[in-house]
Amino acid sequence: MNALAQLGMVSENPSNNQTISAPVATTEEERTDYFVERDGEKFAGTHLLVDMWGAKNLDDPERIDQTLREAALTAGATILHSHFHHFTPNGGVSGVVVLAESHISIHTWPERNFAAVDIFMCGACDPHMAIPVMQRLFQAKRLDVSEERRGRVTA
Repeated sequence: MNALAQLGMVSENPSNNQTISAPVATTEEERTDYFVERDGEKFAGTHLLVDMWGAKNLDDPERIDQTLREAALTAGATILHSHFHHFTPNGGVSGVVVLAESHISIHTWPERNFAAVDIFMCGACDPHMAIPVMQRLFQAKRLDVSEERRGRVTA
């Protein structure tokens, strides 16, 4: 752990929201891939790229962690772990909330009032529901959102 700390890779504010995963399925009948079927297409999940311009509150890892965890729960996801790092001197934050259904990650540039957020979720989760929760904290003046369906089944 000390080697990671020296590289600045250990958060000063780790969350205490880690949960124990369900046992791994052992038979074919027990396995579920959680792929989504929508509009006649089957795919692994929805990946949103969200650029937040004119944003606020971009330099507090603890508040960002709490907000992203709330966003994940609102979208219907299961939180496994989160980790955030606070950079100096500009105060930017990078972090991730690891989900059973994938992840939400963020990188902030307070000096530019900008945040880049990735939301990737599979199964019954709706990643679009996470955006208003994050917008409450960041109050971005402009949101640019792009969506990609990951893991498209073609055969």
